[in-house]
Amino acid sequence: MGPDSTYAGATKDALPAVATRVGSHGPLLVTDVPSRHPRILSWLNRVRLASSPAMATLKIQELPDEDRPREKLMKQGAGALSDSELIAILLRTGTVGANAIDVARELLLRYQSLTSLSRRGAKELAQVKGIGLAKALQLAAAFELGKRLGQESPSRGKVDSPELVYELLGQEMRMLSRESLRAVLLDTRFRLMRVEEIALGTISECIAHPREVFRPALVHSAFAVILAHNHPSGDPTPSAADIQMSRRMAEAAKILQIRLLDHVIIGAPAEGRPPFYSFKEAGVL
Repeated sequence: MGPDSTYAGATKDALPAVATRVGSHGPLLVTDVPSRHPRILSWLNRVRLASSPAMATLKIQELPDEDRPREKLMKQGAGALSDSELIAILLRTGTVGANAIDVARELLLRYQSLTSLSRRGAKELAQVKGIGLAKALQLAAAFELGKRLGQESPSRGKVDSPELVYELLGQEMRMLSRESLRAVLLDTRFRLMRVEEIALGTISECIAHPREVFRPALVHSAFAVILAHNHPSGDPTPSAADIQMSRRMAEAAKILQIRLLDHVIIGAPAEGRPPFYSFKEAGVL
């Protein structure tokens, strides 16, 4: 069905003043669509897209109810929305020639992923067309809430595997733009006591002395420790420095009579490999 076709099944009376065409080959303009004709509205919007690239962007309120982010969230829940739709709800409005969903898509295209986007400061985001300072602050606040949620310690359950370490720390540490070394302190039953940040490094390395690494364990009388650090690149493959540090920490733990249960590198999910690397499972510890 082309842009000049009439709506299938609609009578002449069912389409009162719904569209006019400017010029003989001008763009189709939607001028009045009664609310009792949602199917006609949806069809006219598709025709509008096909008739003129310049008018391809519709305002959110012009979209069918099932395509509007807020209505979709209310009916289907947040899990049914795409990343761009969720961001659009935070943005609320778009800019000239682009609705909030379009602006959200542009953000994701610019920064390639939610992780990369979450690492941007409000000042940088404010420079993006269609964002501005107010929207940039809203995005920064939302990402900070997500970060703090990831930092919240769960109930004192057992943490004795790299999968559980990733479940505990992965969500928050994946968002970091620099390497961070954490010590997960455990009691005699390997139950979580607390998580301490030992050092914050650069984008590619994090250096710490054994006395700094094990001081929290001594202060809080921890029986065992799991070390964890992130790779901002998303690839958890250990470097030569990572392997050397793990062996050095294992030797120091023996001297201090603290059990070093594992050292886990936090990465990002990818096909064909887990999102973490366990030195214990690899046989290094």
